[in-house]
Amino acid sequence: MKISLSLCFGLIGLSLNAAHAASGADSYNMVEKGRYLATVGDCAACHTVAGKQPFAGGVPIETPFGTLLGANITPDPETGIGRWNFEDFQNTMSAGHARGGKRLYGAMPFTAYTKVSQADNQAIWAYLQTLQPVNHPVESNQLPFPFNVRTSLIGWNLLNFTQGEFKAHPNKSEQWNRGAYIVEGLGHCGTCHTPKNLIGGDKNDEFLAGANLQGWVAPDITANAHTGIGKWTNEELIQYLKTGANRFDIASGPMAEEIEKSSQHWSDEDLMAVAVYLKGEEQPTSSAKPLAADSAAMVAGKAVYADRCAACHIGSGEGITHLFPKLAGAPLVNSSDATSLIHVVLAGNRAGATDATPTAPAMPSFAWNLSDENIADVLTYIRNTWGNAAPAVSSSDVKSLRADLAE
Repeated sequence: MKISLSLCFGLIGLSLNAAHAASGADSYNMVEKGRYLATVGDCAACHTVAGKQPFAGGVPIETPFGTLLGANITPDPETGIGRWNFEDFQNTMSAGHARGGKRLYGAMPFTAYTKVSQADNQAIWAYLQTLQPVNHPVESNQLPFPFNVRTSLIGWNLLNFTQGEFKAHPNKSEQWNRGAYIVEGLGHCGTCHTPKNLIGGDKNDEFLAGANLQGWVAPDITANAHTGIGKWTNEELIQYLKTGANRFDIASGPMAEEIEKSSQHWSDEDLMAVAVYLKGEEQPTSSAKPLAADSAAMVAGKAVYADRCAACHIGSGEGITHLFPKLAGAPLVNSSDATSLIHVVLAGNRAGATDATPTAPAMPSFAWNLSDENIADVLTYIRNTWGNAAPAVSSSDVKSLRADLAE
């Protein structure tokens, strides 16, 4: 059978158009995957200043050693990553080395990002290439001498960094491993929630057990039933990550920002995977005992609670569902570090606004009408009533944070 030349060329054209369409669809899917992964990684938190161009850098990151600024990661060739190639980006994510071999500080959580697969990094890279280039010079290293000398990071890495992609646990489910991949890798939850050693590295034997940062406590998110999320159901944990609140807690400070910018946008499958992972490892039961109810601080705190707190949180500490969190059995209340509680009482708090709950509940500031001793007493009472048990709060701790917040 003969086929005309025009028909042949027509068929070739159709084939080429189909191939081009498939390539375009693949590119779109790659970029959209990268957009989602950049959201899971909460890249905007460190690289986007509120009200400014996305990912143009300049966000101050406070560390115990000084301030760093989030870099410009738009594809601008002069001030961003426009002259980088994928290998440069892969080295940044997996090894903590920026273009030209420049070593990065641990504030860029490459110690977690090293676990991200190369395929996922390729998707993130594809997404970053679609951003609007922004000419915005950022000098990331604002640290004082000697911390600004990057050669010191050679030793830091030897002590605190193990390079390598995530490896699935063979005895765990696919869902558990997906949760582990997010929490340990791209989600970099340990960057805030794991205690740090003297030089800022993670204490990996206390992974996710809580840490103090920037006037807040990133709480224990292990399955510990007393100080962690052991009493939360998977659904309650998902509710918290999706809406910023559940019956135990309302997100505040940096966590409220994380939920607004990141976890509320995670897929339901990923949220459940994270819940399964975080709730999957049993923790030892706490043997902590509450302070004596007749001690001076507890008696004084009970009176302050009845006068200023009980109207919202109820005399039993059970709170009001979807409005005021319960204090009885709440992990943050039982934390060994009361910094976040002091912060909220002094400064007040409004939960992050999410798509699911655009009108967020709030708590007023009590700094104007409660003394340092009043706040210490009422928090001591809350932390040792209704089954709670935690160290007493000192008025000096309240005074110190009050001064910090006034700066």
